[in-house]
Amino acid sequence: MAVQRSGSVPEPGYPFSAIVGQDQLRLSLILCAVHPGIGGVLVRGEKGTAKSTVVRALAALLPAVEDEDGSRPAKLVELPVGATEDRVVGSIDLEKVLRDGERAFQPGLLAAAHRGVLYVDEVNLLHDHLVDVLLDAAAMGRVHVERDGVSHSHPAQFVLVGTMNPEEGELRPQLLDRFGLAVEVTASRDVDVRMNVVRRRMNYERDPHAFAAEYRNEDIAVAEQILAARKILDDVVLSDKELRRIAALCASFDVDGMRADLVLARTASAHAAWRGASDVAEEDVRIAAELALPHRRRRDPFDEPGIDDKQLDDAMRDAAEQAEQQPDPDPDPDGGGGAPDPEAPDDASQSPSSDTQSFNSNEDSAQPPPPSGTGSEKQAGTPGAQFRARLLEVPGVGEGAPGRRSRSRSAHGRSVRPTVESGKGLHLVGTLFAAAEQQVVRGRTSGRLKLEPADLRGAIKEGREGNLIVFVVDASGSMAARDRLSAVTGAVLSLLRDAYQRRDKVAVITVRGTEAETVLPPTSSVDVAVTRLRKMKTGGRSPLAQGFLQARELVLRERVRDPLRRALVVALTDGRATGGTDPVGRARIAAGRIASDKIASVVVDCESGMVRLGLAADFAACLGGGYVALADLSAEQVAAVVRAAA
Repeated sequence: MAVQRSGSVPEPGYPFSAIVGQDQLRLSLILCAVHPGIGGVLVRGEKGTAKSTVVRALAALLPAVEDEDGSRPAKLVELPVGATEDRVVGSIDLEKVLRDGERAFQPGLLAAAHRGVLYVDEVNLLHDHLVDVLLDAAAMGRVHVERDGVSHSHPAQFVLVGTMNPEEGELRPQLLDRFGLAVEVTASRDVDVRMNVVRRRMNYERDPHAFAAEYRNEDIAVAEQILAARKILDDVVLSDKELRRIAALCASFDVDGMRADLVLARTASAHAAWRGASDVAEEDVRIAAELALPHRRRRDPFDEPGIDDKQLDDAMRDAAEQAEQQPDPDPDPDGGGGAPDPEAPDDASQSPSSDTQSFNSNEDSAQPPPPSGTGSEKQAGTPGAQFRARLLEVPGVGEGAPGRRSRSRSAHGRSVRPTVESGKGLHLVGTLFAAAEQQVVRGRTSGRLKLEPADLRGAIKEGREGNLIVFVVDASGSMAARDRLSAVTGAVLSLLRDAYQRRDKVAVITVRGTEAETVLPPTSSVDVAVTRLRKMKTGGRSPLAQGFLQARELVLRERVRDPLRRALVVALTDGRATGGTDPVGRARIAAGRIASDKIASVVVDCESGMVRLGLAADFAACLGGGYVALADLSAEQVAAVVRAAA
């Protein structure tokens, strides 16, 4: 039982110095506190690993903020997953507009976090356009707002910390790259460490004040060291030798763009300042590489994150040789094709990794062609290279389950026009314009606007949503030919990659033997889907009717659990239903049930060879959805097919 204390003394937070383990996480947070320009920390890990505790403890160690009101402690600002863009960046000050008739700006959470910590729990569930805004502000140190006739800019220098559980879905590679540092946290498997964690936590809960006092001196020492490091940071020397080492490391790990080089340079400088050193040394570069490079190597949802010690040792050894070389006294300024801004938002698609494997077939089949000069030319022209279904979307307009695929109306999209109906929140400009048209009639000549309920306008907002993509994969004997299964593998993996990038849920149903099997219930973790597909068995009959019925049941069940997320059934089959009495007829009836429930669908026809029965096209008609041949599967054609199903 916690000790009760009289008065209004707030209960102290858990001390930073009392946290057991998580050394990389603590160091990464400290380095971002020393140099906020690093760009924040992404903390990936399972539940119950003290992610939130460490972040909250850091805020208490940051130097005090001097402003017009004097000195105040640095703030910890938490951004909820359901926050709107207005709440994040700010909006028109409605109270001042209505009271004084003047346009004024009301800053949002980014302004409140200035010179403090901005904490986003479950950042992978946040709308992507808000993640872009956060990362822009973290990198630039300022927020620029141009909206509703208001132009505003204010400083926003903060330590950005995002936490996430990878099992709930990944960040897109483009957003992952823009976090300066990333740390994987796990619970220790050492019995003594686990005992120590529990003992300290119980002591804290028993008497928070006494526990905090026990670690106060250690926390003060850390805070003083952060402040001292900030003061000398600008004087830390990054020599050409260490800069060459950094460039060689980034080149050896084949990271995209120049952002990694900048982050490594800033992190190494911050670590040198944290040590109290005047020059960046090799040890600073190595630690920076451990924190800044692993997540940048994951360009694809199917890549394993991280860098093992041997890889880093080898890269450091090669970089050491490069570091000893003399720089070119007259480098070609145009040799790299221009110098892009590494801090600018970048939504270009990343090149998928060559490590992706397919199930029970040619392991190179699912790979798009690699960039020239990568040494992987043998993969060019493989069956999977043609599949890039980036535009597949559900017809109509949904209600806004978070994501980036289909059109939606939601409280989190962009305001497109006012409406006299309720809409999604208040359309301020529309309301003011409606009121302005009536001011003469209402006898107003000066002073406040005269508003009436009839002036209120709701906002119609449109954005993008994520969907539930249900794959029905025919794994029967007629599909088991190596070349055909290889092509189907490529199609499924490319669609899964697309689903990962657009933050969909995915489910996989396989059809073979005497029944259909849901090998993967709906999940946002696409890499789990890939793992299940690699283990998929093939052969036997093709009970397509059971596959369609199981897909229908799954979608209807998910409509109850997640009513805002619309579904799309993607069936990959040659249509040759077998097994039982009238298997084709039963499959047609099952497909008709999907159509009657208005579930969007598309059939990918996997039939090949000289003799073709055309059954897949027949099933597409029964489903009331779209149809496309496997060989013709492309972004444009898939999008057109699915839109035609509206």
